[in-house]
Formats: sequence, structure tokens, C-alpha cells
Amino acid sequence: MKIGELSARTGVATRMLRYYEEQGLITPQRLANGYRDYDSYLVDRVTKIKGLLDSGVPTRIIGDILPCLNQSQEIIVRDPDPQLRKMLVDQRDAMIERIAYLEQNRDALTRYIAAMDRAMQPAP
Repeated sequence: MKIGELSARTGVATRMLRYYEEQGLITPQRLANGYRDYDSYLVDRVTKIKGLLDSGVPTRIIGDILPCLNQSQEIIVRDPDPQLRKMLVDQRDAMIERIAYLEQNRDALTRYIAAMDRAMQPAP
């Protein structure tokens, strides 16, 4: 598929897809005319990258994490880097905090919607 179709299917701008490529996060094939050709498996990969970026994970870490997202088996780390581990722990903790805020906001919106629904019902 062409970059425009990948963009439409993932909601990620073509400019950002080119950035993902520059960062080595995705690798399209090149056609004889030089155009990029994106395999359909990249839709899922781009969606995962977007989710990680939206969660605040920088691209330098995403490159290390991506292979783990496709594995259902045990992850084996051959050369553990203490600095990378700390960075991952910090990112995870920040995600936990953002998730808690999102849950609080979701619950507040749900309560507000319920109050609006009650107010819109005709009086008995």
C-alpha cells in the first residue's frame, strides 16, 4: 500500500510515517520507481508506535520495545543496560499516573453524562 493509505488506515500523518522510517521504527519496501510500498502488517505496528508515543514513550525507547510487543513468549535480555531499565521504569510509572488521571476524568465525564440524562427526562 502507498503511504497515503497507511496514513488513512492508522490516522498517522504521512509526515510522521516518514519520521518513523527515519527513526528505523518501520521499513517500507521500495518499488522500482522509488515509491514506498508498505506491507499490511505495518498497520498494526504503526498503531502500536502511535500508542506508545501518545503514552509519552520516546522513539529511542520504542525501537527497543517494539520487538517485545510481538512476542507471546518469555522475553530474554542478553545485555541489560541499567540506564535503559531506569528509563523504562520511569516511563512505566508515568504511564500509570496518566492512566489514573484518564480514569478519573472518564469517571467524571460518565457521572456528568448521567446527570444530564437525568435532567433531560420528563418530570413524573
